[in-house]
Amino acid sequence: MSERTENRPAGQGETKAQRRLAAQLAAQKAAEAKKRRQAWLGAVAGLAVIAVIVGVFVVTRSGDPEPAAAPAGCSGGFPTLPEGADRALCTKPTVGKGEGDLSGVNATPLIKGTGPAAQSGQEITVNYVGVSYRTGEEFDASWKRSEPFSFMLGQGNVIPGWDQGLQGQTVGSRVQLDIAADLAYGEKPQRPGAPAGPLRFVVDVLSVR
Repeated sequence: MSERTENRPAGQGETKAQRRLAAQLAAQKAAEAKKRRQAWLGAVAGLAVIAVIVGVFVVTRSGDPEPAAAPAGCSGGFPTLPEGADRALCTKPTVGKGEGDLSGVNATPLIKGTGPAAQSGQEITVNYVGVSYRTGEEFDASWKRSEPFSFMLGQGNVIPGWDQGLQGQTVGSRVQLDIAADLAYGEKPQRPGAPAGPLRFVVDVLSVR
């Protein structure tokens, strides 16, 4: 036995060991390469999932309705204007006396609103200033109370000049109403404190419903 061992070609044992080591190294490299491929595929899949989530979020958000615009408040909180109204309606108008004789109702738009038109049977909310047509003396104004006035249009709850003159006026409008005495309180009012004679009002239409 010892003689055969001594006559074995030199280096044969080392070659087998080297082959085993090379095979182990190759298997290790293959395993590492597989791990790298799996990690890369996992990263790509993760990016794809994120892209899908972002896409769904964008589509969902794009389908959401736009929030309705809130009513615009004036300095001090009064009055609250309808959407798109002229900011001049934030300021109490200066109202002077009229000229000439009156008959019926003359409605003169000073600012034309873009909202819906007031119709009989609707509740209309307004700001107003009322003066004597003859003298220009102010006798009433919602601005003094910092509170608009609401009523049912065309139902006889106000003077006939208002029921007639505010028909068809659009929300956001400022309208001057020149009203003859017989469509106001008369020349000799029966109502205590009511103004006599023809009247002039400047009315801001804030809402109808």
